[in-house]
Parts: sequence; structure tokens; C-alpha cells
Amino acid sequence: MSIRFAAAGTGVSPAVARVLRCPAARQAANDGDDRLLQDYLLQAALRHFARHGLSAARQAGHIALRAHREGDSIGFLHWLAICRKLDQRLADRLAIQEPRYDP
Repeated sequence: MSIRFAAAGTGVSPAVARVLRCPAARQAANDGDDRLLQDYLLQAALRHFARHGLSAARQAGHIALRAHREGDSIGFLHWLAICRKLDQRLADRLAIQEPRYDP
């Protein structure tokens, strides 16, 4: 009978670690490619999910609505985008509730 040794992992998923690393800009900033923005939103959504767990999408939705009530349109769009990364249907309902902001 052979014995196999499997060393313990580091506890960090390589996929999550790869996303949380700072992305390297490989293209000119004026190319019109929003990949860096998408990487930023994914990082922000993962960090928010790490803090709030399964209620992260709902929390992001609450923060977005609070920003809307305070008149912070940039904050609303930011948190709506994070909510959209976590829960597309919830973000769509929020965007319908606040029709003057086009997601």
C-alpha cells in the first residue's frame, strides 16, 4: 500500500487571491475598455461580501438607497453596481424604484 502526502493548503483560494491582487494596467487608459473598472467593482463586491456574508447584496442595496435619499448620485450608482455584482435581480428592482438613475 502506498502512502501519499498532501501538504495543508494556505487557506486562501487561489481564485479569490488572484482577484484581490491589484490589477496591472496593461492597456492605454484611453482605449475605452472598462476592464479596470470591472476589476475594481469585483474587488469592492468581494470585500463587501467578506464583511457582510450572505446579506451583502441587501446591505449594498440599503446603502445605495440611503445615498439616493441624501442626493449622492455617484454613491448610489457605486453601491448599485456592487449590489448588481452580488444580486442582479435585487439591483434591477432598485434601479426600477429609482428610475431617474440609469444603471
